[in-house]
Amino acid sequence: MNDFTRWIDLEGAVNVRDLGGLATVDGGTTRFGRIYRADNLQGLTERDIQLLVADLKLRNVVDLRSGPEVRLEGPGPLTGVPEVNIHHLTLFAEGGRYTDVEADTIEGDRVLPWTARDEEDLAELRVTGYYYAYLRDRPDSVLAALRAMARDDGAALVHCAAGKDRTGVVSALALEVAGATREAIVADYVATGDRLEGILARLRSSATYRDDLDNRPADDHRPRPEYIEQFLHVLDNRFGGPLEWLASHGWSENDSGLLRARLRD
Repeated sequence: MNDFTRWIDLEGAVNVRDLGGLATVDGGTTRFGRIYRADNLQGLTERDIQLLVADLKLRNVVDLRSGPEVRLEGPGPLTGVPEVNIHHLTLFAEGGRYTDVEADTIEGDRVLPWTARDEEDLAELRVTGYYYAYLRDRPDSVLAALRAMARDDGAALVHCAAGKDRTGVVSALALEVAGATREAIVADYVATGDRLEGILARLRSSATYRDDLDNRPADDHRPRPEYIEQFLHVLDNRFGGPLEWLASHGWSENDSGLLRARLRD
């Protein structure tokens, strides 16, 4: 890891960073070396695996890719590492054929491929955006992902394909539980834009993602502050905040304490 940034430089992934070092509402910062976020891990090299598993003590990987993605791309090289537990927790709300590369359109006028959407449902998505649909459609996966990230048997990593939308939503919720400021949560979300060119190049090398990506200009895939701000705004207005939404689906104070312990001193 670069000592001056939160980025972790790997040979086989380009959007990997630490959730540590982010400002919290009480004047502190989140803790380094506990939870990471990433793009697709299919291309990890032996050197990457050595860094992640031996040096950074990675023990739990939360894979948010859909079932079709995993079948088409494969489960990834970390599945062969005995020290690492893989938690496959699809959110089933992707906006492209196999992935979420078009989820950031936000307007909700695209019918998702494996879920029938009636007019009432589409109207709802126009208001809330696809990010809220992740939570609405699979709250069980969201809570299970956060609980896996809270495990204390080593570092955890959450990823999807680009490490932008699904990973961005789950990371935002984890940071909210840890007490990060909204400004820090938004800054972490948009940081993916710093690596966008490399992310898109990697995804375009795979037939799984190429068609979805090529349907729009590259800059349309850039994470913008208003996307994650809208998501958090929906949770604030409808539930009183992300923590209240989590609690309404079975998240407990003990769960919050465990996740805070991972990300806070």
